[in-house]
Amino acid sequence: MSQKLYIETLGCAMNMRDSEHMIAELTQKEGYALTTELSEADLILINTCSVREKPVQKLFSEIGVFKKRKKEGAKIGVCGCTASHLGEEIIKRAPVVDFVLGARNVSKISQVLHKKGAVEIDIDYDESQYAFSEFRSSPYKAMVNISIGCDKQCSFCIVPATRGKEVSIPSDLIVQEARKAAQSGAKEIFLLGQNVNNYQHEGKDFSDLLNLVSEIDKVERIRFTSPHPLHMNDHFLEVFASNPKICKSMHMPLQSGSTRILKEMKRGYTKEWFLNRATKLREMVPGVHISTDIIVAFPGESERDFEETMDVLEKVRFEQLFSFKYSPRPLTKAAEFDNQIDPQIASERLSRLQKRHEAILDEITDAQQGKIFEVYFEELRANGGVAGRSDNGFLVQVEGSEELLGSTQKVKITYPRRTTLYGEVVS
Repeated sequence: MSQKLYIETLGCAMNMRDSEHMIAELTQKEGYALTTELSEADLILINTCSVREKPVQKLFSEIGVFKKRKKEGAKIGVCGCTASHLGEEIIKRAPVVDFVLGARNVSKISQVLHKKGAVEIDIDYDESQYAFSEFRSSPYKAMVNISIGCDKQCSFCIVPATRGKEVSIPSDLIVQEARKAAQSGAKEIFLLGQNVNNYQHEGKDFSDLLNLVSEIDKVERIRFTSPHPLHMNDHFLEVFASNPKICKSMHMPLQSGSTRILKEMKRGYTKEWFLNRATKLREMVPGVHISTDIIVAFPGESERDFEETMDVLEKVRFEQLFSFKYSPRPLTKAAEFDNQIDPQIASERLSRLQKRHEAILDEITDAQQGKIFEVYFEELRANGGVAGRSDNGFLVQVEGSEELLGSTQKVKITYPRRTTLYGEVVS
């Protein structure tokens, strides 16, 4: 019998792809089989995130759960971004952990597996051309890394300290991986990078890469995350608008609507630039779905600064919002700032932002009643439901069976809700 692997993935799509890479290496090179039952696993991995709130507490809490529930002799490995910045401290605080593997060292999973107490967290390690074994969580879409690391040095963000310098993966390797995925049935390619539209390799930029991937036979849809507002030049927007295979949903991380705060955050753009890009995008692509990230109560944020953020919310009317109170992260400049905002004020601002967005979202949602979208179905839901995404990013669910999976169908919306639009397939 093969040994069994249990893996818990926290955080972003890049973490999800890292987990897929580790699963591939362990199943194909080490003979493991995946399990969803923690208690029967011979190897337990937690792929951590440093961005979400209280990541260190979350990690050690999970390790405690694993220790209690794991079977005798099972190994525990801590991977990902929190592993990168804590390193051997993890094993000191939790001796039950067998090894630590940083976010920039995924390809070394087979090595550390056999070394009790191994700590591999080199953020300068370059695995951009490493040929990972193949594994994908979904047969209907494929996540493909186009770059690793980040050079932006935003003052609130720990990612450059955990994922290292930004390196673009050669375009021929990206196209090769996407083509292989398409040939195996994935009609949607999801391109990943910390700043995807900053892609640069041997004279090719992100717009060139989008066009190259769109030329692959059997690729029907292309999505990507996360683009940086600073690099949203006119050419990029034109390619996004004109290429029919590129899905018309765009994540534009605002972070703050105040130019003053954006400067303190070291984001590299102004409120005016962000609004200009969003307005141009709306004009070029009717029906485009724009999502964003917002941090409230960044150190030194005044009431006027916060109102600038609310002003952007009103002007852009985001279809999706990920919003958080600022919390200090180790290895970041902002953690050293002495003008931290009172927690009560932070909570009040976050509540105001979210309540206003909920009202906007209700108006957006209601407006989808009766509309017809082309939906690519990829997920079975409970009680006879099948779900997928419209071209412009709405999650849509209909009644149906697995026969719909992997197909694109026209769906008329009959019951729109905030998180899911319910509808019926129309011929």
